[in-house]
Amino acid sequence: MKVALISDCYLPRLGGIEVQVHDLARHLRAAGHEVTAFTATREPGQKRNECEFIDGVPVHRLAIPMPRGLPINPLAPPTLRRLLVAGQYDVAHVHLGVVAPFANDAVRVTDQIGLPTAVTWHSMQSWMTTPIKLLGYVGRWARQGVALSAVSGPAALPIMDLAGPRHPVSILPNGIDVSQWQPGERPVRATGDPVRVVSAMRLAGRKRPLELLDIVAEARRRAPEVDLRLEVLGEGPLRPRLEAAVAAKGARSWFSAPGRRTRDEVREVYRTSDLYIAPAELEAFGIAALEARTTGLPVVAPRRSGVSEFVADGVNGVLCGDDAAMVEALVRLGRDEPLRERMTETNRTQLPKESWPSVVDMVIAEYERARDQQRHRHTG
Repeated sequence: MKVALISDCYLPRLGGIEVQVHDLARHLRAAGHEVTAFTATREPGQKRNECEFIDGVPVHRLAIPMPRGLPINPLAPPTLRRLLVAGQYDVAHVHLGVVAPFANDAVRVTDQIGLPTAVTWHSMQSWMTTPIKLLGYVGRWARQGVALSAVSGPAALPIMDLAGPRHPVSILPNGIDVSQWQPGERPVRATGDPVRVVSAMRLAGRKRPLELLDIVAEARRRAPEVDLRLEVLGEGPLRPRLEAAVAAKGARSWFSAPGRRTRDEVREVYRTSDLYIAPAELEAFGIAALEARTTGLPVVAPRRSGVSEFVADGVNGVLCGDDAAMVEALVRLGRDEPLRERMTETNRTQLPKESWPSVVDMVIAEYERARDQQRHRHTG
């Protein structure tokens, strides 16, 4: 199948959507499909429209210089239309975050040229649901035969409401290379060793790093006999506020935030940790939590986040209704080493269903659904 992957954001920007879309391109190619990516993300110093190859994938950058490198180009649709028509693609797969002007324009273009289209949401819409409903484009896409999907059940719920009851919304989870996150040999614990809690996130408001610090501080207060330690991997604009909060709480003895780490370094941190915590309530999927779960770590997360897709409450982690429940979960798991070990063993022996071969199969089925709906639109 000849596939056009379309996303506002793409490498070299680093984020959940950027990495997932490129990984999807690589794995579709490995499965024998022909893939081209289209993005409004600009390479430093590039001219407006350029094509490069990343891991064998052609990437068309329909970009213009914007402040802070924002991936916005209102001039892109005519060029995108020309490239899509010339490419004779079988399907377009459009990837959306909370705000995605390039991707939204792309769906209008694919409709105009009659190209079967699948659209996947990678973010929780939250406050955007009302303005999206007023604009009406999700319902319009559904009526036009676009195959709608989201990366998790929680992320799909608002899309179902926006699309209407006659238009199904599929679940297309993010994929993971299970072999890269295989459980390794764990260090032997001694009595009195710290209970090491880890989280990987962008230090930004939606990810809730400040609230996470409060949660762990309260758990330490509630269970002073447990030496809970917290390590947060990642970088972002809230670092100055986080460091100030750490100083104000006197938390330097039990908190560390070493910044962004390579995949190998993250894997090593997970190998020597005891728990993973994902505090973001607006987490559409939670790929970092899935990676941690695959290495064996029990996961603590909000019940209404996308992490609930691969964490079973009380089996391989704890799903919580609010921050107070997350405190309770840390206290309980900190005190109960046998419970932690049972959850760890479950994660180490039961591989997640979100492996890339399985995800590629789901994606191809979604492409076939998009093609069927396009045919029915013109024959029905």
